[in-house]
Amino acid sequence: MSGKKVLLMNTVAGKGSVGRIVTGLSTALKSRGCDSLICLGRWESPAGHQVYRIGSERDVYIHGALSRLTDRHGLYSAAATGKLIEKIREYDPDIIHMHNVHGYYVNYEKLFSFLKNEYALKKGRRIIWTLHDCWAFTGHCVHFEYAGCTRWKEGCHDCPEKKQYPASLLLDNSKENYRLKKKAFTGIKNLTLVTPSVWLKERVEESFLKEYPVHTVPTGIDLSVFKEQKSGLKERYGIGEKTLLLGVANPWRERKGFEDFLKLAEAVGDNAVIAMVGLNKAQASKASAHRNIIAVMKTDSIKEMAEWYSAADIYVNLTYEDTFPTTNLEAMACGTPVITYRAGGSPEALTGECGIITGTGDIGGVLEAVKELKERDRKKTGLSCVEQASRYRLGRMFGSYLDDVYGLRTDNQSEGYMHSV
Repeated sequence: MSGKKVLLMNTVAGKGSVGRIVTGLSTALKSRGCDSLICLGRWESPAGHQVYRIGSERDVYIHGALSRLTDRHGLYSAAATGKLIEKIREYDPDIIHMHNVHGYYVNYEKLFSFLKNEYALKKGRRIIWTLHDCWAFTGHCVHFEYAGCTRWKEGCHDCPEKKQYPASLLLDNSKENYRLKKKAFTGIKNLTLVTPSVWLKERVEESFLKEYPVHTVPTGIDLSVFKEQKSGLKERYGIGEKTLLLGVANPWRERKGFEDFLKLAEAVGDNAVIAMVGLNKAQASKASAHRNIIAVMKTDSIKEMAEWYSAADIYVNLTYEDTFPTTNLEAMACGTPVITYRAGGSPEALTGECGIITGTGDIGGVLEAVKELKERDRKKTGLSCVEQASRYRLGRMFGSYLDDVYGLRTDNQSEGYMHSV
C-alpha cells in the first residue's frame, strides 16, 4: 500500500529516544514508497526529512512559563496550533501519528477538537497516538507510581506530583485538567493507541481512554551500536578485577534511584565498584564522596554508552517508575545482565536467564541478586542477554508499526529496510 501520506508529530525529532523513533519511522515509510511529514515543537530539524516546525522557541518559553504559574500545561500555544492545523489541511495525510503531545508546544484542546470534528470524519483517515507515559489520562503528571497515586482512575485533584514535570510552582489545576483532557481525548473516530509496554497498556485500559483499541509495540534499539565490544574503561578507572556495577539515568533523580545507589555503594563492600553515568555537577560531587562510586557526567555519545555497558559486569536499574526503559535492552545487547526493581514496565524485557527482578527499594534484594549473577557462567549469561535483546531490534519495532498499526502490510513489504536495522 505505497503512496500513503503519514504525518508524524512529536516534541523533537532525531534526538532522544522518542525523537529517534520518529525519524526512524519516517525513513521506514520512505522504504515502503510512502510520504511523511514530521511536525516538531522544538530544536533543530533532522536532515533528510520533510519537516514542519510548530511555533517558535519563544512560543515554547512562554507556554512553559505560563504553565509553571497556572498548571495549565497544554492549554497555551493557540496561534501555533492554529497554523499546525492549516498545515495538516494542506498536507492532507492519510494517517496522523502523534507521540508526545505534552512539551509546551501545542494546544491540545484546539488540536483534538480539529481531529475529532474534522479530520477523523474524512473517509479512510486514521489517527495513531503513541503514549510514552501517563500524561494523557492524568490531571497533571507523566508518572504516578512513585507517589502511589490512583486519583487518575476516577478524577484527579490535590495533585501530589504538582512540582514534578510539567511543574507548577503556584496553582493546582489538576481537577480541571483532568476534566478537559477527558473531554478532548475521548469520542474520536478511528483513533488507535499504542504503548511501549504491557504495564502502560493496562493502565490505559483502567483510564478514561479505555474506549480505544491499544497495541503494545516495545521500543527497539540499534543493535549495530549496542553490541559487545572491547572496552578499556576498567583499566582507565583502575577497577581491576572488582565487579563493575553500572547505573545510567538522564536525569538522575530520587525516583530514578539516586539515593538507593548511594545506599548500595555503602553495602557492596570493597570487591565492587559502581559507575553512575549521567550525573550533574552537584550529584557527581555527592556521589564521589563514596570511595567505590565512579561519578560520570552526562554523555550524548551512544558509542561511549555501549563501552560502559560492555565493560560492566551487571547493569543495575533502581528506578521507582518507568514505562519501558531501553537502557535495560542496551545493556543486554552488550552481553550484560540486568537487575531492576519491580516498577512500571522495567521488568518486561527481562527473562530469568538475563536478569533478576527485586522488590522496589529492597537494597538487600539487590545485593543478593548481585551475588547470584556473579556465580553464574558469564559467557552463557551474556549469550542469553544478547539473544533476548535481539528481539527488540529497531527493524522489528518499525515493522510492527507499519504492518500492524498503520496497516501497510503487503506480501513482501517487511523485507529490506526492516531487516537491516
